[in-house]
This record gives sequence, structure tokens and C-alpha cells, in this order.
Amino acid sequence: MTNRAALTSPDNYFEDFPVGRVIRHARGKTVTEMDNVLLTNLVMNTAEGHFNEDRMRQAAPGAIFSQRVVFGGINLSMVIGLASQDTAEQCVREVGLTAIKLSHPVFHGDTLYAYSEVLQADEEPGGATGRVRFRHYGVNQDRKLCVQAERTVILRRRPDPAAGATA
Repeated sequence: MTNRAALTSPDNYFEDFPVGRVIRHARGKTVTEMDNVLLTNLVMNTAEGHFNEDRMRQAAPGAIFSQRVVFGGINLSMVIGLASQDTAEQCVREVGLTAIKLSHPVFHGDTLYAYSEVLQADEEPGGATGRVRFRHYGVNQDRKLCVQAERTVILRRRPDPAAGATA
């Protein structure tokens, strides 16, 4: 039987997420043209605003954007990814992703940073896990809020050293 506790960090268990805790995640990610164009095409998003620079430059005066804008699904994924090191290491199951808001455009060359806030933390029946609801925030290099989403996960509880943690 594998000692899972030896394979992950000694923290980020259910008990490490009291309601109200705010985490500034260590890394940022600069969004490249390759990130946007490749993934936009892979998911078959046909909105030219994500991959047709000529069309965007020819946009009528007063158009919302005059350059390509990064597909919001990529921005959301990057923010969740940046938060994962701190919020998903002890994750048993992803339960849901809701309340998604994409409030500010992201362009090639922008850098996203992630923050997470613990909104709710409840023990699950059986005592081995707990349910945590986070609100994740993605801000760009200018501190503009670009992404916001709520994510619910089931996390392992901290092993009891007296029980010989093998779960």
C-alpha cells in the first residue's frame, strides 16, 4: 500500500483552509500568442477576435477591441492552474466551478496572477475529507481584476500521525 502522505506536501489539507483565509499564489503566467491561438483553435472557438489580427485591426472605429483578445476559457484555466499548487494538492475530487466572471480583457503579453479566498469549509461524512469552496481571482500586471470564479473541492483531512498515515 502506498503512503500517499509521503508523496505530497505536509500541508494544504482541509484543516489548512479556515473560512476567510486569503492566499496570494506564488507564480504568475504571461499569456502568449501561442497559448491563445493554439488553445482557441483546439477547442474550436470560431470567434475571430481571438485569432485574426487583420480583422481586429480593421474593426470599425469605436469597436470594443482593435487587437486580438485572449479567449476567456484560457484566462480562467490559467488562474485555476496557478491556484492549484496551493488548493488542489490534497484534492480527492473537483465538485464544481460556478459564478465565473470575466470582467476585464486579457491581451497577448499580459501576465495573470492568482489569489484565492476560502468561502466555506465543511467536514464530509466519514471524517476523512472535507468540502472547501474557494473564490479564485485573476488579476493582470496592472492589478485589474480579469477573472473571478468559485470552485468547490473535496480535500483530504490531515492524517493522524498516531494512526500510521497510509491513506
